[in-house]
Amino acid sequence: MNYIKVGAATLNQTPLDWAGNQKNIIDAITAARAEQVSILCLPELCISGYGCEDAFLAPGTWVQSQRVLLSLLPHTKNIIVAVGLPLSYQNRVYNTVCLIVDGAISGFVAKRFLPNDGIHYESRWFHTWHPHESAQYHIHEETYPIGDIYFNCGGVRIGFEICEEAWVANRPGIKLAEQGVDIILNPSASHFAFDKHNMRERFVLEGSRAFSVSYVYTNLLGNEAGRAIYDGDALIASKGVLLASNHRFSFQNSQIIHSLVDVDVTRMAQARTSAWDPKQNNRINSAFDYPPLQPIPQTVSPPLWAQSRHLKEEEFTRAVTLGLFDYLRKSRSRGFVLSLSGGADSASIACLIRLMVDLGCHELGKKGFCAKLKTPYSAQMNTTDIVHNLLTCVYQATEHSSQTTETAAETLAHHIGATYLKLDVNDLVKNYVNLVSDALHEKLTWEKHDIALQNIQARVRSPSVWLIANLRNALLLATSNRSEAAQGYATMDGDTSGGLSPLGGIDKDFLRHWLRWLEHTGPVGFKAISALSLVNQQAPTAELRPPEMAQTDEKDLMPYPLLNMIEKAAIRDRHTPSEIFSILQVHFKEYDDTQLLIWIERFFTLWTINQWKRERFAPSFHLDDESLDPKTWCRFPILSGGYVEELAEMKARVR
Repeated sequence: MNYIKVGAATLNQTPLDWAGNQKNIIDAITAARAEQVSILCLPELCISGYGCEDAFLAPGTWVQSQRVLLSLLPHTKNIIVAVGLPLSYQNRVYNTVCLIVDGAISGFVAKRFLPNDGIHYESRWFHTWHPHESAQYHIHEETYPIGDIYFNCGGVRIGFEICEEAWVANRPGIKLAEQGVDIILNPSASHFAFDKHNMRERFVLEGSRAFSVSYVYTNLLGNEAGRAIYDGDALIASKGVLLASNHRFSFQNSQIIHSLVDVDVTRMAQARTSAWDPKQNNRINSAFDYPPLQPIPQTVSPPLWAQSRHLKEEEFTRAVTLGLFDYLRKSRSRGFVLSLSGGADSASIACLIRLMVDLGCHELGKKGFCAKLKTPYSAQMNTTDIVHNLLTCVYQATEHSSQTTETAAETLAHHIGATYLKLDVNDLVKNYVNLVSDALHEKLTWEKHDIALQNIQARVRSPSVWLIANLRNALLLATSNRSEAAQGYATMDGDTSGGLSPLGGIDKDFLRHWLRWLEHTGPVGFKAISALSLVNQQAPTAELRPPEMAQTDEKDLMPYPLLNMIEKAAIRDRHTPSEIFSILQVHFKEYDDTQLLIWIERFFTLWTINQWKRERFAPSFHLDDESLDPKTWCRFPILSGGYVEELAEMKARVR
């Protein structure tokens, strides 16, 4: 038996925050050393931050990354640490991992497979390193190996798969197994998406089994750069058995897991399963003394919420609350302002902020939570007091607002502890309408000017909440969801006003389901929010038309479940209108072909003419692989033909 303790640390980093990132790295190394970890894997590009965007091409980023790397060396005595950073070599930038062994740089592994789908755009900044190639990299007077290399550290062979490299068919682990590698480290920056943890666990377990190695995976943590949320996933496996895993969505700056692995056991397995490839000679040797260790029984126990049958609801809650927490503190805001209409979207955001406080205080304690946000704290405060300080909800009434929504908004705000303000903006709306009517010499009516009269109400509400947000140095939250974004069913400079759109990455159909779950069940370990009953009993409505017109969102658009299916088929799966028509005929047999065609035409018409709105929406969180964000996921022309010809042919066939 030859036991070695390996560890994985997750870090909540910020792009270009050199001092903060360095501190988190040193804290993780210190914690690992206290646990007698010999080999520690840190996340991908954790020195610079993963989300530096075009700053990766700035020489200052390379210089600062190298400076921080060198400053870490004194903190790595008697430990092996893998740390990620960008490097410029031969006038090209590479995504690399540096292996530090006992206070000295052993070499740099350069990433060979770069992701370029979804939010990932690595080939814009980084070059792919050629397989089996290595070179020499100079820092001051020293020279270090760089490229497709692996390491022999005190007789233990260590190789790397960097994030994307474990997701591809020709993953580097295949060749590493042929070199007799004992341990594969995977430093990642893998954004959260629903059910993604299960996929990561599968490739970690299968990699450890198929390659007969011990496999250490780690990821970033938190809302690093604004849009992507990292769940802080970390896994250690050996020979197909999971040895340790992390509790995801932590509010801490860093977390560490560790486990003993027996390299003799994996070597015996390799003797039966893997052939040696003598042609490759890219091993780097470093001396290192491992302390003698005795086996300690340990079990993997995921938190109760991760075992819930409501896993998607639990993940959504924890991802968005962590995203809001980090966005608030990293933007240096002093709280949130929310236009609370009494409807589903704004109610969801208000509840998420309450849950952010509950979850954060549960983990950090009230004092630690307030300290991270730099918000006032006293020992007499409870979580409701903290919510009261952080969240201001504003209900803005017009003559078309109902008592139902006003009661729902006020009841919910008081129930969760928010500061509640009511503003009557009806005179402002009338003044604008009369001002323009007089200038045009035309009376504005609902029969002729429906959309304009709706939109002015939404826009009149915007200056007030912006003023309140400015007065409180707070972050104004926009309330649009992804289903509305797909159809442009939102008023620019009205309900889209805000610096962040927390629901822009989730569909309305799921939101309504989540609100019902939150009313009756709620996250494991926390109370349900019963005050949502007044919100959930309503049909979603913008309340911008007179009450006698009985406006509802689904009447303006289409049933949300159907809209959700069209959106997925058209945007995620890239089906044509004709193909979508066939899909809907199977899944929505209760509607006739003419009605289905009306809704398909409405979707594509509104989708194409409203791309300019999506270009202007406030940043939103990535929660699944169906984002509509034109800057980081779903690029679509602002001006386009709009499928007009195909839709016309379909209408002719149906007639």
